[in-house]
Amino acid sequence: MFKIILKWFLFILLALVMLGGGFAVHEWNAKPLLINNFFNRFALKVALQSPETLTSLHFLESMGINGHNADLDDASVESTTEFFKYLAEEKQVLLSYDDESLSADEKMSKRIALYLLDFAEDSEKFRFHNYPVNQLFGVQNGFPTFMEAQHQIHSIEDAEFYISRLKQLPRKFTQVTDGLKIREEQQILPPTFVVTRVTEEMSNFVDTKVEENILYSSLEKKVNKLETMSDEEKANILSKAKDAIEQEVYPAYTKLNQYFQSLGDKTNTDDGFWKHPKGDEAYRLALKFFTTTDYTPDYIHQVGLTEIERIQAEILTILANEGFDVSQGFFTAIDTMAKDERFYYEDSDKGRDQILADYQIIINEIDAGLEQAFNVRAKAGVEVQRIPKFKEKTSPGAYYNGPALDGSRPGIFYANLYDIKATPKYGMRTLAYHEAVPGHHFQIAVAQELEDMPIFRKFAPFTAYVEGWALYSERLAWELGFQSNPFDNIGRLQAELFRAVRLVVDTGLHAKKWTRQESIDYMILNTGMAESDVISEIERYIVMPGQACSYKVGMMKILELRAKAKKELGDKFDLKAFHDVVLKNGAVPLDILAILIDNYIEKTKG
Repeated sequence: MFKIILKWFLFILLALVMLGGGFAVHEWNAKPLLINNFFNRFALKVALQSPETLTSLHFLESMGINGHNADLDDASVESTTEFFKYLAEEKQVLLSYDDESLSADEKMSKRIALYLLDFAEDSEKFRFHNYPVNQLFGVQNGFPTFMEAQHQIHSIEDAEFYISRLKQLPRKFTQVTDGLKIREEQQILPPTFVVTRVTEEMSNFVDTKVEENILYSSLEKKVNKLETMSDEEKANILSKAKDAIEQEVYPAYTKLNQYFQSLGDKTNTDDGFWKHPKGDEAYRLALKFFTTTDYTPDYIHQVGLTEIERIQAEILTILANEGFDVSQGFFTAIDTMAKDERFYYEDSDKGRDQILADYQIIINEIDAGLEQAFNVRAKAGVEVQRIPKFKEKTSPGAYYNGPALDGSRPGIFYANLYDIKATPKYGMRTLAYHEAVPGHHFQIAVAQELEDMPIFRKFAPFTAYVEGWALYSERLAWELGFQSNPFDNIGRLQAELFRAVRLVVDTGLHAKKWTRQESIDYMILNTGMAESDVISEIERYIVMPGQACSYKVGMMKILELRAKAKKELGDKFDLKAFHDVVLKNGAVPLDILAILIDNYIEKTKG
């Protein structure tokens, strides 16, 4: 026991030094003298409660601290209750710091932290208003993805930790199921299609031969690369993994699947949050979190309708100039273009490999040409990979995972290649700019690499900023000349149109009682997207209310602030300096971003 206590004491001291230093030992429990020490202590305490987060960040391993890689998170209802209690206590400590004693940067950090803590306080009563296991995310697909993408193996100990996590899965699944049962008691159940998708996914997972399961094949691939392990040791590890999957993992999936199957008769086809107790209030809170605004569902819905009309008109103008017949309206014109075979790759493994290669070429090209718009650049690289086959059918068109803090893993842009028709060539540049450079990878990597900033601000979860920046990046790339082909520009406009339609269907589903099918029909008619993509998207909005509204709201705010800076500064406006202000403060709520830009304008004038 003494050795365990000593190890954790050293762990804390080392981590405190790494996270900024300056801590006195008593500050671990008492109020830190300096507010930045409070922020770093807060971030560390939160991270310490999540071994999976520590694995993903991968910043302790360089100090020889790696025991967390053997554990999975505590997903119990009790741990969530304790977390809310902890946040309330930390809010009171933060409020005790006098603003007059703080620097401008410290005041900004305090304001951002209070924004998050205030929201946590408001949202506690809606903690069960969600679907923690659904067709898009949850332990059932998050665990295999985490083990494949985040759990690094460089030694036999790392491999043993992998086995340990496999064996812990039943405990975590049981904890998640306990939370699902509370939701069931409160009549917060997902729509029927979610249950159908999840049970199908889990059934397919356990029906897979162990040696072909991603949990086994990923481990096999990683250990086979290790020259420090003998063939006998590798065989022993893989044998243990097979036993753990058969005896622990598969039974846990089967048990969770049986619970979901039991929900079938209790669910219905009502898809919006309006159906839940206090669902309207919960949805407004979700909109506030994801957009960092107080916009009402009606206002967001109307903005979407207005933007759809504008963007469709721009697309029709380009199509007419390219010789397309636009007399039959938007859907017919865009559908004609979408059926043109010249815009698609061969529907084969060779064609899919070429898509990945071309994405990387697009990213490398723009990464080499950004000097005209940016002073700051990301050090971390980015790679393009295919979304794992076991979950691509229900995954979005693409998503991004950030790099490890220690540089041991690059950022990864995951592309969905399930339906080859969902990857038209004219949309690839826009998607690459959004997910990689200068979009998500660029912004997230820059934030992680910022110096002299509290660590919580490097990972602040302000979706309107993060997704708004990525959508803004699509337009910026066009403005910088990287989409000179008119069809590539249509791809850009389609992507923006897609986000405008999201404003309409998200609010339609959750506030105006639209059905899943009504929303699918509306999105197909107004975007011309592949039906498979539309279905995945609508089903995503159903299980993540409000999130889809963050993109367009965030982009419009960044453009609004840029226009304001241009107007007030005239010849003094510098695009590079504007981007410095937006990027070098990390993710922030939109009203705080406006304050930062106003400060930049006044400073530049002076």
